Amino acid sequence: MLPDCEADSLRTMPELDKGTLDRLHEMAREAAAHAYAPYSKFYVGAALLFEDGSIVTGCNVENMSYGLTSCAERNSLFRAISERGAVVRIRAIAEANRNDAASPPCGACRQVLNEFVTADAVVCFPGATGPETQSFAEIFPYGFVLETER
Repeated sequence: MLPDCEADSLRTMPELDKGTLDRLHEMAREAAAHAYAPYSKFYVGAALLFEDGSIVTGCNVENMSYGLTSCAERNSLFRAISERGAVVRIRAIAEANRNDAASPPCGACRQVLNEFVTADAVVCFPGATGPETQSFAEIFPYGFVLETER
């Protein structure tokens, strides 16, 4: 079982209390139990907290052609969009895995999530030395943005 989200880092995120992030993290753990990872044996779950207070979970789904694998974070977001539309905005993201390994969201997930996070969104994930809680901007400072006007 993974440790709870780091409480000390919540001082910079006053609107999200430790209980909310702990609940989100527990839901990510539960989602990891449903992961399909017969090749890597790396079972990941994610839980997204939206502005309206709702939470949507997802897990990774592998394919023997690894490039066709879909991560837990993207599956969570795609599920939310399919159920609610593209107006969803993410306040917090929690990730867990059954391997007790460090696993921040991958680069592809960060880019996809970038279009839907609020300015103050936070991410809670297993780090190399224990749980990490950081702002989304800290883990993804330079996301790709298509500038349509110059």
